[in-house]
Amino acid sequence: MTGSMQFNVETRPASTLVGVAAATVLSALLVWLIGGNALIAAIYLGGVVALMLAMVVLSRSLSQPSVGELEQPDWSVTLAGIENNRRAILITDRANRVTCANKTYQDWFRDPVPLAELPIDANTRAALVDATRKAWREGYAEVAEMVLTTGNRRFQLSVTRAGRAEDYLVWRIAEIVAERSFDGIEGWLRGPVGTMMSHAGLEMALVAPDGLVLGHTSGLAERATGESGQSLIGQEFVQLLRSDERDRIFFAREGQQGIPQTLVHIPLDERGARSIEADQAPSLMLLVDAGVGIGTGWEAGGAATIPQLEALLSALPLGLALTDRDGRFMFANKAFLRAVEREQAGLPAFPSDLVVREDKAAISDSVRRFARGVASSGDMAVRLAGDKEEPVSIGLAGVRGLGDAAVLLSISDSSEEKRLRRQVAQATKMQAVGQLAGGVAHDFNNVLTAIIGYCDLMLLRHSPGDSDYDDIQQIKANSNRAASLTRQLLAFSRQQTLRPVVLQLPDVVSEVSQLLKRLMGASIEFSIRHDRELGPVRADPQQLEQVIINLAVNARDAMQQHSARAGEDKMGRLTLATRRVSARDVRKMGIDIMPADDYTALIVQDTGGGIPASVINKIFEPFFTTKEQGKGTGLGLSTVYGIVKQSNGFIFADNVLGPDGRPQGARFTVYLPVHRGEVVPTQNGRGEDGEEGRTSEWAGGGKLLLVEDEDMVRAVAERALSRAGYSVTSARDGEEGLGIIANGKDQFDLIVSDVVMPAMDGPAMARAIRRVKPHIPILFMSGYAEEQLRNQIDIDNMYFLPKPFSVQQINARVAEVLANQMHEDA
Repeated sequence: MTGSMQFNVETRPASTLVGVAAATVLSALLVWLIGGNALIAAIYLGGVVALMLAMVVLSRSLSQPSVGELEQPDWSVTLAGIENNRRAILITDRANRVTCANKTYQDWFRDPVPLAELPIDANTRAALVDATRKAWREGYAEVAEMVLTTGNRRFQLSVTRAGRAEDYLVWRIAEIVAERSFDGIEGWLRGPVGTMMSHAGLEMALVAPDGLVLGHTSGLAERATGESGQSLIGQEFVQLLRSDERDRIFFAREGQQGIPQTLVHIPLDERGARSIEADQAPSLMLLVDAGVGIGTGWEAGGAATIPQLEALLSALPLGLALTDRDGRFMFANKAFLRAVEREQAGLPAFPSDLVVREDKAAISDSVRRFARGVASSGDMAVRLAGDKEEPVSIGLAGVRGLGDAAVLLSISDSSEEKRLRRQVAQATKMQAVGQLAGGVAHDFNNVLTAIIGYCDLMLLRHSPGDSDYDDIQQIKANSNRAASLTRQLLAFSRQQTLRPVVLQLPDVVSEVSQLLKRLMGASIEFSIRHDRELGPVRADPQQLEQVIINLAVNARDAMQQHSARAGEDKMGRLTLATRRVSARDVRKMGIDIMPADDYTALIVQDTGGGIPASVINKIFEPFFTTKEQGKGTGLGLSTVYGIVKQSNGFIFADNVLGPDGRPQGARFTVYLPVHRGEVVPTQNGRGEDGEEGRTSEWAGGGKLLLVEDEDMVRAVAERALSRAGYSVTSARDGEEGLGIIANGKDQFDLIVSDVVMPAMDGPAMARAIRRVKPHIPILFMSGYAEEQLRNQIDIDNMYFLPKPFSVQQINARVAEVLANQMHEDA
């Protein structure tokens, strides 16, 4: 750190000034003697003295810094002022150089380097750049979250412009730490509630794992030291207490003449005492006056404190309950009921009624053991009856001197943590199944391409009257059905090829409404409602129609099942609605995974029996269905999910509750972001409008290079293109295709190539060919979606044909490409 700049002012000694004055007087005397005129000598002497005074003033003004010349800041003083154990502070100059950084910054990030040089991702780096510009421009800016790629630590930043010339930026950095169940208890003990507890005879202390007091009620210090206003923070908690030969606990200052205390130890680690970091969590020590006598008097005094204890337990944010020696529940606070999901049902008779059948005996034995044994504490993992999938940790502590109360049970309300854990597990599972589905669909598409192609070739040799014609048609129909299932797999895994356009959602609903009325039948009431001023969305209209049909058919089946169980003739009502959702509405909904933006929502609501709670988290999984065997593939809602997610949208399912709180139907809501700006057309006929009209302009003919590693697909494609009048040269992989081009014997009009091949794939071969033939068009064909392969096949003058394809489709696509090339050459 640079120190303050020093200014050296030259001073003249007094002897020097006396010598100058004496010389001046002597010179004036000589003038008088020579000139003989005293007036002239006096004038001379006055002028010399004035000149000397002016020189002294001038020298002093030059030796002192001017008003505008200010010292540089003393960074050592600044550094002492910005030291903070909980917040890192960094000061940078106009050139983004580190001028000063406190010790916390160096401890967190090792070296005092600029923030841009820390291991952060591109989005965080862009946010820092924007914040820097805004701070220089407006004086203040914030960065909501900075994530380090190493260690996954998260920070909040604020930056302020500072300095006399406003030429410095002061960065204040705070680490984002997940809130724990015991955060804030220290302040709670110091506040009015802690004082109220002390007046009621209840004292509490927050004790660190090493036994030191972190916080306490005001009355605890007075009982332990005899003086009010004292602080016990930093002292050992066990040194405040003493016990006698009967294991009764007293304050050390009061001794056995004082009131016996009941000590309740409450572990504050929400993951349980057996977790890896349990020894790093503090504990809450509760001291309750147990009475002034022993035996019956003591127990009576303990019984008198039960209402006070219940009042305290009700105020605590932890889930706590009391049982008697027989294991019966006596009391439970709201946090306990919320944690065991019995806020409406209330407290059962025994703790074993809360858990699954396999855990009933274990928890009953544990409660009896802690009730009859010495005062101790422990924990056990059980599965709640309402949530059989994930175990929870219940803490047990034996208490004495509280009348009938014998065991304290504690459980943390981890409902939010479990919800987030389920979301992560669900997303991971969906991603894994999606990758599997995409791979299976790719390989299956090659098989279907060969089957459909050979069926088309056989149909060319048979007329409708032939005996084999119907069989071939049946094979082709089943193959097309299998191709449809494959497309559903690709839709779920978000790997299908979409043709998005900018459209209005009500137009899509209008196109499909007539079909929906026929699908619903006369027994289901069907209605449509639209909001005004809906924003346009960008999506594939055919895929959106598929979404609406799948949701409507799913709702119809649910209403049929519900009416069959209820014995009603009228099956219900289906409502389709579109709604405008603003960014403000999204923020009010509080959905973390959904960015605050403007959306157009599609709502499909029915009056069936709703979605069971055990099913609602699985309905979008592939092959999951509640229908009878043979009546559903389980791909309908998974297809909807994939299409919506691939369209950058969101879909949520919930139940419509009636006045009695029971489900009266299900509601699916699809949110599609409002499109802003013009549509950017893609190149070479792959845009949103397409160029299908040019196919008929091509009369046929041309030399093609066909590159495909699957023998059956290559054989079908070669026969189909040859029958259409093309001269086809085949290659088994990319290296062979590149060799054919390198030989230069044939001049090809088009290259038709698979994308994924062993050794050299299609894109690598195409880039190598382009060095020799820069203008030759390339038609890629693949079982994967075009969007998924976009980074690999992003080549000029490139086209795409998804598998499986028929003989007619590959011929039409090749003709379209050649016609398009003819127009570009012209």
